Amino acid sequence: MKSETKKNTATISNIKRNWWKEAVVYQIYPRSFMDSNGDGIGDLRGITEKLDYLQDLGIDVVWICPMFKSPNDDNGYDISDYQEIMEQFGNMADFDQLLAAIHERGMRLILDLVVNHTSDEHPWFVESSSSKDNPKRDWYIWRDSQEDKAPNNWESIFKGPAWQHDATTQQSYMHLFSTKQPDLNWENQAVRDAIYKMINWWLDKGIDGFRLDAITHMKKEPGLSDMANPNSLKNVPCWDKMMNVDGVLNYIDDMCRKTFNHYDIMTVGEANGVSVDQAEEWVGEQKQRLSMIFQFDHLQLWNEDSESQLDLIELKRIFSKWQKGLQNSGWNALFLENHDIPRIVSKWGNTEKYWFESATALAVMYFLMQGTPFIYQGQEIGMTNTQFDGIDDFDCVGAKNHYAELREQGMPEQEILHLLSKIGRDNSRTPMQWDATEHAGFSCHAPWLKVNPNYQSINVAEQLQDSGSVLNFYRRLIALRKAEPVLVYGEYDLVLEADEKIYAYTRSLDEQQLLIICNLSKESVQYYYDNKALREKNMILSNYTKGLDNDFLLQPFETRIYRLGKA
Repeated sequence: MKSETKKNTATISNIKRNWWKEAVVYQIYPRSFMDSNGDGIGDLRGITEKLDYLQDLGIDVVWICPMFKSPNDDNGYDISDYQEIMEQFGNMADFDQLLAAIHERGMRLILDLVVNHTSDEHPWFVESSSSKDNPKRDWYIWRDSQEDKAPNNWESIFKGPAWQHDATTQQSYMHLFSTKQPDLNWENQAVRDAIYKMINWWLDKGIDGFRLDAITHMKKEPGLSDMANPNSLKNVPCWDKMMNVDGVLNYIDDMCRKTFNHYDIMTVGEANGVSVDQAEEWVGEQKQRLSMIFQFDHLQLWNEDSESQLDLIELKRIFSKWQKGLQNSGWNALFLENHDIPRIVSKWGNTEKYWFESATALAVMYFLMQGTPFIYQGQEIGMTNTQFDGIDDFDCVGAKNHYAELREQGMPEQEILHLLSKIGRDNSRTPMQWDATEHAGFSCHAPWLKVNPNYQSINVAEQLQDSGSVLNFYRRLIALRKAEPVLVYGEYDLVLEADEKIYAYTRSLDEQQLLIICNLSKESVQYYYDNKALREKNMILSNYTKGLDNDFLLQPFETRIYRLGKA
C-alpha cells in the first residue's frame, strides 16, 4: 500500500526504529529450494510448502533470487520479462499465492531487482539490436568495433572481453557479465522511466522491498577509456571505470524519488566498490536512499588456498570498521553466505572434526553484530561444499568460462577442477537437503544440479529431531536476538583486538551489556577477561554443554554469550 511516510519515527537509544532493522532475512535460491511438481527444479509452490518451516525458524523476511522469465544463462539473473514468472518456477497465480501466504504468517517478501542489465532475449534488446536507427538502440551501450577489436580493453566479470560484436551493424554491445546479459544504458531517461514503472508495478502488488543486484555497476566512466590493468579483476582498482563511478548516486536518487520513497519497504544494495567511508552516502538515515548495503570486504579473505588459515585479525578489523563506520548514521547488512560464494563452514570452519562447533561459532560471530542478519538457505543446517568429479558437474557460467580460460593457458584438467571445487558458486547452489530420502527430499526426480553426497547425515528432518543440532542452535540464536533489544540496537565494541584466535565483542544499550565470545580456531584457547560476571549463571547461550568461571579454556570453535549487566 502506498504511503508518503516511509519510516517509523520511534527511536531507541537515539537510533530510529524500523521493522527491517529488527528482522531476520532468509535468502532462497528458488531453483534449489523445493521442487513441488517433480521436474527436478525448485519452484514457487515448493517455497509456499516450506513457509511453516521458515516461520518456525523465526524468519521475518524471505528474499527470493530472480524468478522472472529468463533463458537461464546466469540462473535467472538474465531477465527477458520483468513482469512474468519463469515457466519452470510456475506462474503469476503461484506467486500471488506465495505472497499472500507469506503475509498471512506475518512475514514479508523481497525480490531481486536486476536492472544493470537484461537478457539479450528481452524485447528491449531485441529491438535495440535490430538496427542502428531503432528507437531503442540507445537503451543499451553500443560502440563501433571490428570483429577482432573491441571498443576498449575492459574484461567481463565472467572472464573474456566485456563486449560482444554484432556483424550486421559492425558494432559491439557492452556486457559486464555474460554475453547474454547486455548492460542497460542508464544515461537514457527513457530506460530509467521504464524500469521505475516496473518497480512500482511490483510494489503496488504488495511486495516488501528489493535486493538490488550489481547496483554499483549502473554508471560507467564517461568515454569508456581503456583500463590500466584489465587482466586482473581481483585487483579492485581496475574496476574503477565500471564500478561505483561518480554519478551513480544520481541514478539511486532518481530511483528512490520515483519508487522506493513512496512505500514502507526494505532495500538492500549489492554494493561492490563502496568503502565504509562512502557507505553513509548510500544508507545514511538523512539521505533517503537505501536501507542497507552488502559490503564484501571480508570476502577478500576468501583465499583460494584451502589450507590457508583465516586471518582473524584482519576479519575483526574489517567487520569492526563497518560496525563503527555506520554507528548512529546508517545500518549494516550482516552475512557470511549467499548464492555467489562457497559454503562458509567449509572455508572458515572445520568440517572433518568440528562441523557442528564451527558452523555454530561462525553463526554467532556475525549474527549478533549491529545490523540485519541474512541466512542463506542451508546455512542453518550447516550445509557444506559439495563434490565435483568433472566440468559437467558445474552449472555456473563463470566456472565454465574460467575452466576454458585455464585450459587454454595449459593448466592440467585435474588442477582446474581442484581449484573450481573450492571457489565455485555451485557449492552454494546444490539442492536443499530436507531429509535422507533419495535426492535429499528436494524432488522425486533427479535434480538440475547434483545433491551433495552428505545429505543423508546433514538434513532438516534429522536436525529437527535433535535438540543439539545446528538447526536448533540457529532457532535459539534467532529467538535470543528477538528477545534482546541490545542485540539489535546496541553499540558494538571489539574485545581482544590482537587475539589471533578469538573474536569477542560487546553489545551495549542503556544499562544492558552482552559479551559475545567466539573461538574461531581448531585449538583450545585460554580466555582472559576481567569481569566477575563471566560465570555459568550469566551465560545465555553456548555451543558446548558446560560453562566455567573467569580465565577459562575455550574448546575448539566454542562460542559463549554472557550477560554482563550494566554497560
